[in-house]
Amino acid sequence: MARRSTKGTGTVFFHKGRKRWVAQITVGHDPATGRPRKLTRSFPTKKEAEAWRAEMALKHFRGLLAPPESITLRDWAERWLQAKAREVRPRTVALYRQELAYALPSLKDPSAKDPLGLLRLGAVQPAHVRAVVDALLERGLSPRTVRKVREKLHALFEEALSLELVARNPVAPVKVRVPRGEAREKAGRTLEREEAARLLEALDAHPDPRTALALRLCLACGLRKGEVLALRWGDVDLEAGLLHVRRTWVSDGKQAILSQPKTASGRRAVPIPHATLARLREYRAWWEARLGGPLSPEAWVFPGNAGDRPLDLNALNHTLRRITTRLGLPPVRVHDLRHTYGSFLLANGAPLELVAERMGHANPNITLGIYRHLLKEERQGWVLDPEDMVGPRGEA
Repeated sequence: MARRSTKGTGTVFFHKGRKRWVAQITVGHDPATGRPRKLTRSFPTKKEAEAWRAEMALKHFRGLLAPPESITLRDWAERWLQAKAREVRPRTVALYRQELAYALPSLKDPSAKDPLGLLRLGAVQPAHVRAVVDALLERGLSPRTVRKVREKLHALFEEALSLELVARNPVAPVKVRVPRGEAREKAGRTLEREEAARLLEALDAHPDPRTALALRLCLACGLRKGEVLALRWGDVDLEAGLLHVRRTWVSDGKQAILSQPKTASGRRAVPIPHATLARLREYRAWWEARLGGPLSPEAWVFPGNAGDRPLDLNALNHTLRRITTRLGLPPVRVHDLRHTYGSFLLANGAPLELVAERMGHANPNITLGIYRHLLKEERQGWVLDPEDMVGPRGEA
């Protein structure tokens, strides 16, 4: 039999079929049918059911509890992504969609089975989220990827919570459980000095100076692929030996577009090493000889064949893959060249803050997270013996 509480505070009763205690509270009426809208949850104990009913009743009386929405989680995710498109770069929105699609497959393929996405927004429970997170780990997705999925689910429910569409965030109590001892994902591979030397020699001999010099800048200046391809000659100061990162060439999921750096710190000036600066001067002279005149500051440093846009985003990948295969080197990504630059700076004693500035990281903590293993190795070499400070015994 139901236990009736004060009017408007809900009901708690034992469900014989489920063998669980059920808490229920009315939060309004359907304007079309006049039928009451109710929030219902079941619990293994009466105490838990009473506590939940009291919590929901309090929120309802304070006006903090919205009635159950008919919108599905999948539709709410679409609305959230559309709102994000006005705040972040197209490439970032495409990445958000990709991450959410692991949990909500219908975001990528409308015909896909999507049990979580079909749930009403207000009906999603932590247990539903836990089941999806565990299933993604069992599929073999990396812990980092699954954490990103959880992060995006949490963000879209936080938005719904702020708009009072849900009573709580069902993602909040769900954590990504990784087996103890599992290694952390590495940010990138650092080339050995001998590998870097062989690669630089091969780049000097490469028939296409555009891709060769662009790859050299990734290694010598720590640029991202999109940053180096988006360079105009007005960004390169050959007298001062500086290049200015002001934009990036990225994919929005359909085509390559120009975009702003991810953060304000991404806009930066980077010194060009002497040998690379000499090659940049030769490269500019080569272009001017081909074109029969000086280059415009708006001209692309690494133009595509038509000249009106930068090189294709995959051009550097293809060139680097061919070179490393021919040299017999282990696989190297373009991003590994940037990672090698940061590693070499730290290995040669550069302060963490300077490396963060050169890499365009938003703060040194990001740099520390990526290169913590390297810094640990370097610190082990710093051993100070008091005997060395005071000198040999017996000296006057």
